[in-house]
Amino acid sequence: MDANDLAALRCRPTSGPTLDAGEVARHVAVLPRWAVVDGQLERRFGFADFHQTMAFVNAVAWVAHREDHHPELLVGYNRCTLRYSTHAAGGLTLNDFICAAKVDALLP
Repeated sequence: MDANDLAALRCRPTSGPTLDAGEVARHVAVLPRWAVVDGQLERRFGFADFHQTMAFVNAVAWVAHREDHHPELLVGYNRCTLRYSTHAAGGLTLNDFICAAKVDALLP
């Protein structure tokens, strides 16, 4: 499965089981800009200004609403950090990687 395959999937209404270390490693390998940090899938984004940052945040909000799977966001003037983890499952699930791939597809 590659990043396009992940982005084409839809999140499950129930998060499903957490992924084992091998599954996490396979999914991170196809999303090279993401890393697992403290048990969460994380990526930092940089932008030219606040306007671009907020446009990105709004696009992420649209993805989150559509998939009913919401990241943690840390937003600054020209940067945003996203963190995905499925709290209901107590770790990383396929839903986290699906949303990360959809977010990656937002940017060139």
